Amino acid sequence: MGLLERLKTDILIGDGAAGTLLYSYGIDRCFDQLNLTHPDEVLRIHNAYVEAGADVIQTNTYGANYLKLSRYGLEEEVSKINRAAVRLAKKAAGEVAFVLGTIGGIHGAGLHASVTEEIKRGFREQLYALLLEGVDGLILETYYDLEELTTVLKMARDETNLPIIANVTMHEPGVLQNGTPLEEALKQLDTLGADVVGINCRLGPYHMVRALESVPLSKTAFLAAYPNASLPEYEDGKFTYKTEPNYFIEFVRRFRDQGVRLIGGCCGTTPEHIQALVKGRQYLVPIEEKQIIKQKPIFIRERHLEKEPSLFEKIQVDRSIIVELDTPKHLDTDPFFKGAQALKEAGVDGLTLADNSLASPRICNATMASLVKKKVGLSSLVHITCRDRNLIGLQSHLMGLHTAGIRDILAITGDPTKIGDFPGATSVYDATSFELIKLIKQFNEGISFSGKSLKQRTQFHVAAAFNPNVRNLGKSVERMEKKVKYGADYFLTQPIFSKEKILEVGEATKQITAPIYVGIMPLVSARNAEFLHNEVPGIKLPDDIRERMAKTEGDPMQAKQEGLAIAKELIDVAFDYFKGFYLITPFIQYELSVELATYILEKTKSNQKKQILQ
Repeated sequence: MGLLERLKTDILIGDGAAGTLLYSYGIDRCFDQLNLTHPDEVLRIHNAYVEAGADVIQTNTYGANYLKLSRYGLEEEVSKINRAAVRLAKKAAGEVAFVLGTIGGIHGAGLHASVTEEIKRGFREQLYALLLEGVDGLILETYYDLEELTTVLKMARDETNLPIIANVTMHEPGVLQNGTPLEEALKQLDTLGADVVGINCRLGPYHMVRALESVPLSKTAFLAAYPNASLPEYEDGKFTYKTEPNYFIEFVRRFRDQGVRLIGGCCGTTPEHIQALVKGRQYLVPIEEKQIIKQKPIFIRERHLEKEPSLFEKIQVDRSIIVELDTPKHLDTDPFFKGAQALKEAGVDGLTLADNSLASPRICNATMASLVKKKVGLSSLVHITCRDRNLIGLQSHLMGLHTAGIRDILAITGDPTKIGDFPGATSVYDATSFELIKLIKQFNEGISFSGKSLKQRTQFHVAAAFNPNVRNLGKSVERMEKKVKYGADYFLTQPIFSKEKILEVGEATKQITAPIYVGIMPLVSARNAEFLHNEVPGIKLPDDIRERMAKTEGDPMQAKQEGLAIAKELIDVAFDYFKGFYLITPFIQYELSVELATYILEKTKSNQKKQILQ
């Protein structure tokens, strides 16, 4: 009798964690490779679960795909590792247990971009290896990303008629990280051909039962649950799980009452936990009907901020000027606020405040943005780097910015810490700039990363960085288009010091509908020009500009005037291509940005008069 036939009449017990046991044995490397290097250890684990009473066991192939194995230099061993894993599981299973080929998620629990062709190829290669070795079915497990899971499910369903179990993973009970309710996600998997749909990992049995209360029984797919033993604790440099196996006994009935017919274990579970499940299953039969407990709807309300338009809204209707004014590296803020006031009086639309630029600590830009609004009455575009905050910190920061009434955010990756004042500090990079843009847009839907309701929609407009100072401008434009796809509303370029480059960028970005603020930075000395050209990532100066600045060596006033003249020439060229100007203030010398802002506004008025006369 096959697996699906058994599930029609019985509650089956799956196995538990393999990685947990291997970890407990002191093995802390690529677990999938052990199918080749330490087959006896893998076989011992399978035997332990079969002896505990498991009806279904999984191959030790959770991460046995090209992308994950490449971290260990094992990308050429995909087929060997997967096929060896099936043989070991089948040897342990004999005639008493079914063997499922395990295909784990690639993206994991962090922020991620979309499913790429490379990811699809990785899944397909692993799938073929498992099928060739003759598994009894497939289990797709630990998928936080529903798009990734549906992609793999479609590929698998096209290749085989074997039973397929498809399990999603949640951060919060009842909802996926993109905000999709669990019942909707499982319905999608059912529709796409999964024979068993369910949940695994992250949550313990208590929260999994709660999550399943809103899931109706399907006429075409059975339900599965593979809970963790508990939340992990961190002791003496190791993660441990403290849940007693007997705790699982009572949950077999609770899972059965939710319609679950395949119950196993995930992280932290051992053969003792599976023995407990087997014991709890005694005398239980599957249910055919259940009462659904619908989750209470969570109403997401709008927050009505001040009527003043954001920077994004301003540039959509008129020419706009923003000025980068670095927050201080010390606690004397008087020069900063004097500069902000002068720029306000000059008529700029807002400040743009970097997030510890060049990996050097400065006063928090969010704090300064709030104070600038209060003291000066000027809006700010607040930069957020992926470098300084983990996923928890990023979300906390976004909620704080929204609460403070800040609407414009520049999402950037951030310079690595090794170039800054504290090269020994850790760069976090839980997210890329693409993923941060996507997260901010998800906040605009009122949904946190975990899928939990924020109970209010944020109202952020997202700016993104564009580096035109590269050899292959086409690739930079492609990245720009990708950022638009992820939700970028407008762009700021790195400073440009070449008229030819401005013309080239203007032509190359004609098809980009998102507004662009072109970066203009006045040079202040020959030394400043050489430092920017040779030591600052993403900035290159033409030889003629460096030569012009070199001629001012020893005369600071002449150097500033030459720097302003160069900047004005660049503005003249950019005027016909870009509606936005992003003035970068060097060394808090805000008077230079004031002069350039005045020049742009006067030029704008002059052009408007000419148009009227025409």
